[in-house]
Amino acid sequence: MAYQFESRVRYSEMDIEQRLTRVSLVDYFQDSSTFQSESCGNGLEYLKSLDRAWMILSWQIEIIRRPRLGERIVTKTWPHGFKAFYGYRNYVMYDETGEMLAKANSVWAFMDVKTGHPAKLSPELISDYEMEPALAMKQHSRKIQVPKEQEKMAALLVCSYHLDTNRHVNNGQYIRMAEEYLPDDFEPVWLRVEYRKQAKLHDTIVPMVYAAADLVVVSLCDSQGEPYAIVEYTR
Repeated sequence: MAYQFESRVRYSEMDIEQRLTRVSLVDYFQDSSTFQSESCGNGLEYLKSLDRAWMILSWQIEIIRRPRLGERIVTKTWPHGFKAFYGYRNYVMYDETGEMLAKANSVWAFMDVKTGHPAKLSPELISDYEMEPALAMKQHSRKIQVPKEQEKMAALLVCSYHLDTNRHVNNGQYIRMAEEYLPDDFEPVWLRVEYRKQAKLHDTIVPMVYAAADLVVVSLCDSQGEPYAIVEYTR
């Protein structure tokens, strides 16, 4: 059964045009799956007691319309598959009339936080989630192709406000960094993110940017040019 929660678009969540930011959209999606895990007893404290955590590997998000300040919205999520140490999860956001605003597919890995290696999912943990069929949406590869013609931007320093409870840069913070390199008139329909490794406090992140008429790819790299995350926007 899908988990859902209701909210309204807050001033703190909107952009200069009074629309929900893409970062806030991702936050709503992430929050909904966190709430579902908490409600079925598999929340942060439980996983911490097992030295386990879910780490996201990729987002594929289709943005139909970004809601505006004060709009009432409903965010839903459900898992649609588990395999070995992988979890596959869908998300949908609706407005109060039931119009779909955005939908997403995501891939997660169940990790042993002490070893940094994937951990096999137990039948007990899986059984706490009621799966539903996968959402019908265009399928993309989890791997993002990075164009060779990229421009190197000024380096960024990872600060404490970028971190989450795993003491790594939060998933949404990479998107926030990448947003800085979108042209002002670029309104993407597709947002894809591939996470490759974890950036930690005081690490240096070097953005590498490719921008074309209908495609922007931002690689957020370490000082050796290896990506922490790759963010792709398609118009």
